[in-house]
Amino acid sequence: MMKKVSARWVPRMLSDVQKADRAETSASLLSLFNKNPDNFISRFVTVDETWLHYFDPESKAQSMAWKHVTSPPPRKFPLVVSARKLMATVFWDAEGIVLIDYLEHGSTITGTYYADLIGKCQAALKEKRRGKLHRGVLFHQDNAPAHTSSPSRTAIRDAGFELLHHPPYSPDLAPSDFYLLPKLKEFMKGRKFADDEDVIYTASGWLEDQDQEFFYNGILAWEKCWTKCISVGGDYVEK
Repeated sequence: MMKKVSARWVPRMLSDVQKADRAETSASLLSLFNKNPDNFISRFVTVDETWLHYFDPESKAQSMAWKHVTSPPPRKFPLVVSARKLMATVFWDAEGIVLIDYLEHGSTITGTYYADLIGKCQAALKEKRRGKLHRGVLFHQDNAPAHTSSPSRTAIRDAGFELLHHPPYSPDLAPSDFYLLPKLKEFMKGRKFADDEDVIYTASGWLEDQDQEFFYNGILAWEKCWTKCISVGGDYVEK
């Protein structure tokens, strides 16, 4: 029996080489994790950027409402995402937020700018996570140009961070992309913000309010992503 299903959007049509890279990376990280899960989790730090809009409409599922069987269905007028937005860079680990940076309007995240953030992250870890720098940070980031630039790689090396490999075009293998940032954006959807200060207050407040278990579970979920990626030969992981 056959049934009609919707196509699943993926970031890119992966080549065999890219699939092999994803599977090999997943196997390598899974092996490192399994040697000592507690050590891996305690040393891990990750980062990513995201746009936060002044207004991002609720999805159709989020706007669903209860109604009596005899009542007409509620109506919803089409709304568009606000052009006003703010870039947030979030460093986090299994204990919580390490550092949040908000980019000034008119600026861009260059290699030099990001390298400076690495230094700030190192300082934040020294202040907030006693002993973490001494144990050695397992640092994870995606392959954005600013992240892979020469100044950034120098800053990561000078900070003493061990950089974990991340395959290209693989948001499904990045904890920020498959866990933290989607949950933040889901919380922000449907809310209207007056200015940058309002966006920052709301986003930072939500991130800081999450308990340690929330962040721990986000890192722990990565293990399942690796396992699934290996099982499908490096193809994209189904949610």
